[in-house]
Amino acid sequence: MADTTADVPRGVDRIQADYMAMAQRRRLYSFLMLAIFVALMAAGFRTADARNAGGFFDGLHRIFDYPAEVLGEAAQNLTALPGYLVQYLPSLIETLNIAAASTLIGLIGGTLLSLLSTRGLALWPALIPVFRRVMDICRAIPEIVIALVLIFVMGGGPVPAMIAIAIHTSGALGKLFSEVNENVSLKPVEGLASVGATWSQRMYLGVIPQVGPNYVSYALLRFEINIRASAILGFVGAGGIGYELKNTISWGQGRYDQATAIFILLFLTIIVVDQLSGLLRDRLTHGTKA
Repeated sequence: MADTTADVPRGVDRIQADYMAMAQRRRLYSFLMLAIFVALMAAGFRTADARNAGGFFDGLHRIFDYPAEVLGEAAQNLTALPGYLVQYLPSLIETLNIAAASTLIGLIGGTLLSLLSTRGLALWPALIPVFRRVMDICRAIPEIVIALVLIFVMGGGPVPAMIAIAIHTSGALGKLFSEVNENVSLKPVEGLASVGATWSQRMYLGVIPQVGPNYVSYALLRFEINIRASAILGFVGAGGIGYELKNTISWGQGRYDQATAIFILLFLTIIVVDQLSGLLRDRLTHGTKA
């Protein structure tokens, strides 16, 4: 009878050698990727610096001149700051309304797109790639580009900003939701289908209860992002507090004290929304602690 005990150490040595070779290849590939990334960053910086009106390092010593001018003028008119906070509060509320409405519309659109693009849940399985490409397109086009097109068609105001952010939000949330949908249990869906439930009934009763907390958590996170996006879109005439910031921060206007008040409002709002949404996400994800 052949003795196979001598083959065990050889098998272990072979597995160990294969593992070490794979680890070395992984380190090599990681090093090559890092080297390529650093080279691309260096080349991109040199190209941007060469095409810029002035060299980066030539103007580096003046990087704090503009913030110092803004804060200096705000310090001179410190007593007027509370009045400016009240003055620009309606614009801040308009920005929050834009963010909230776009998040709600994007939540609905993202939910529908994610359900239609998930295997095992889709109403038309053959169209899953189509709905996934729709989500890709919604995510790929920046909000500011969509807003500029809509402003050209509809004119300035909060509605183009809301639609632009909602389109981008639908694509972003749809991608996140579809990944959540991959982990749902199909047993409730199959049980509902066996008793003749429609597709919408199967999704509402069998899927949404499983993924609802994650959906709301991602939607709250997206709401924080949309507040910043709606403020930025104000620079292209989409209304809200961003439009007021554009007017006050322009060079030579002499209204940097008002710009400081807007910055304070945005800063406080983002902090409050971030803390509240963080608490809600934690409550939804982990539940209440006894």
